[in-house]
Order: sequence, then structure tokens, then C-alpha cells
Amino acid sequence: MVLTEPSKLPDHASINAGLHGERVTLVPLDAEAHAAALYEAVKGHPELWLYLFDDEPADEAVFKANLARKAGKSDPFFLTILDNATGLPLGMASYMRIEPRHRVIEVGSILFSPKLQKTAQATETMYLMARHAFEDLGYRRYEWKCNALNEPSRRAALRLGFSFEGIFRQHMIVKGKSRDTAWFAMLDEEWPVISRALRAWLSPVNFDDQGRQVRSLADIRSSLE
Repeated sequence: MVLTEPSKLPDHASINAGLHGERVTLVPLDAEAHAAALYEAVKGHPELWLYLFDDEPADEAVFKANLARKAGKSDPFFLTILDNATGLPLGMASYMRIEPRHRVIEVGSILFSPKLQKTAQATETMYLMARHAFEDLGYRRYEWKCNALNEPSRRAALRLGFSFEGIFRQHMIVKGKSRDTAWFAMLDEEWPVISRALRAWLSPVNFDDQGRQVRSLADIRSSLE
């Protein structure tokens, strides 16, 4: 099969049309609209910045200026994660290393506030971004990369259905330190099963009265494969 059609680039129109979930909505990053509340959600948590390219901001003004720079870029294309119940920002993430010609796109620069971490909202965020990449924009390879020392990120990638592809040794120098990078990816041919599993896990019937999962995402996906 000859592949000639490039994928689409993420843009404001496609994001605003396609990233609405039951729990969260993803919108293009807007420093004026999101900086103050997002700073409140992440400040005082230095551990959030350990594996990011950015350092922990000294104050809200520095944080807002950094967001303004990010909001002006098309790659990475940054998104703010809004809580549907309150309308407040819970975190941000981006599409990055976007290659429409090869139909490859990466999810990265993920900053989840403590209120978002390990929640159904976090899983829905990742589901919405993957769905948009595969189903709306037409990508065939969706990548996840992280510092090889970042065990929570590696576990998250595997839980969501990404496949581990190896370690790129001495791949980067980040904050003056050598970084080995763990590579993960999912493919368009794998997405139907991964998508079904994510939708089943996110369904209200998969949670008890205390909000605890009935079945794990791994168990659901295993039953579908």
C-alpha cells in the first residue's frame, strides 16, 4: 500500500471541535485565561517539575510568561485540561514532534496537578488526545517518550496501551544532566482495541459508589485482545 496523504495538523478549530469528554474538556492553551488558576493548582509541588524540560517557576508572573510563549507555538501545540464540573484548569499537555508527512505525532510535556493525577479525568484526557490524533487528524503512530528514570510515566504509558520499544541511551541533556529516554508507541491498527478498552474503563458502570474502579484497564484490554 502506497501512503501519500499526510495527516492534519492540530489547530484551534480541530481542538475546540473534538476534545470534549464527560469529565474534562481540552482547549488550546491561553495564558491570559488559564495561568492564574493553573498556577494555583500546581504551585508548591516541586516534584511535578522533576522530569519536565522546564524548571519550577519562581512565581505566577514567571509561570504566565512561560505559558504565553508556549501558547504561541504550533509544535509543541499545548492544551489546557479543564474540569467539566468547575471549569477550572487541572493541568496541561501537548502534541509535539508532529510529522504529518510520516503521520507520526507524540504526546508530551504533561503537567498534571495533584487534583488530576491518578483520576478518571486523567485517563479521559489521554483517551481524548489519542482519539483526536487517530480518528480526527489521521495519524498512524502515536508516541510517548519519557526519562528512563521516570517510573510513573513508564507505568502510565503501559497502562494506557502503549508498547515499550526500547531505551535510547544518552539521548538528551536536560537541565545539565544526561538523559536516557524510554520510547513507547501505539499504532492506528491497535487503536480500535485500545479505544474500546478505554471507553469501557471510563464508563460509569465501571465505578462503584465510592468511585473505585470495578475492573482495571489492563484486565479490560486483555479480555478484548
